Amino acid sequence: MELSNLHPAEGMKHKTNYRKGRGHASGNGKTAGYGHKGQKARSGAPRIGFEGGQMPLYRRIPKRGFQNPNHKEIVAINVSTLDKYFEDGDEVTAEILLEKKVIKEVHDGVKILGNGELKKKLTVKVNAFSASAKEKIEAAGGKAEVI
Repeated sequence: MELSNLHPAEGMKHKTNYRKGRGHASGNGKTAGYGHKGQKARSGAPRIGFEGGQMPLYRRIPKRGFQNPNHKEIVAINVSTLDKYFEDGDEVTAEILLEKKVIKEVHDGVKILGNGELKKKLTVKVNAFSASAKEKIEAAGGKAEVI
């Protein structure tokens, strides 16, 4: 046993929801962890980010453009990528694309784009298709299904 290996027994750590200001026997009485005097010891202490009347950092930094709260992050894949990673007659879904590591993660959906050529017959089931991608998948004898 070494000092670096020591840790308290299971269930013996202090609770994080202790009651402040309930007598000195509680270990957090009198000043209730706020120290003596000063602005931060008083009620009505300044809010988070307040810099004593100086223009706060979040207002000094320039803001550009419009941040749409309803923005969806769609992962785009070209038809040429499907031709490269899949065999004739395979089914393509978002889960299979993740398994084969064609995409890293699915955010709000997957869209197939029409760049490149497709020579294999695939059944593709994703959130969206471009018109040219749908055309190329069906021309190769496959199916393009929107889920």
